[in-house]
Amino acid sequence: MGHQVMRVRGVRGATTAADNTPEAISDAVMELMIELLRANEIQEEDIASIFFTSTPDLNAAFPAIGARRVGLAKVALLGMIEIDVPDAVKRCVRVLIHWNTEKSLDELVHVYLRGAVVLRPDFAAKHAAIQESEVIG
Repeated sequence: MGHQVMRVRGVRGATTAADNTPEAISDAVMELMIELLRANEIQEEDIASIFFTSTPDLNAAFPAIGARRVGLAKVALLGMIEIDVPDAVKRCVRVLIHWNTEKSLDELVHVYLRGAVVLRPDFAAKHAAIQESEVIG
């Protein structure tokens, strides 16, 4: 029986906040983090770190607060502001989870929600298909 190799994988996601308020930012990040953790079956002890970025128009709160609110109390978190690119998705938070896992790259589920779906429609479609199969199955 072969042994699976544990690797650090990057699991990505993004969402948009309804407004530039602490509540809206936290709610959007919580929704995203809950779905990323659920879809990939990620446990806190397997997370090496999480990086958040947000567009310059989203500065009322740190996105990491939403991660803390879903229970990620011991994980190293870092937040950054993105460069101000013309025509970029507005009020957007992106996340990169560095995850210790035996899963292959093809098994990862990247999650794009709300207005961020346009950033990676391929990942959003894969995630939607997985959700649909879970409801049916």
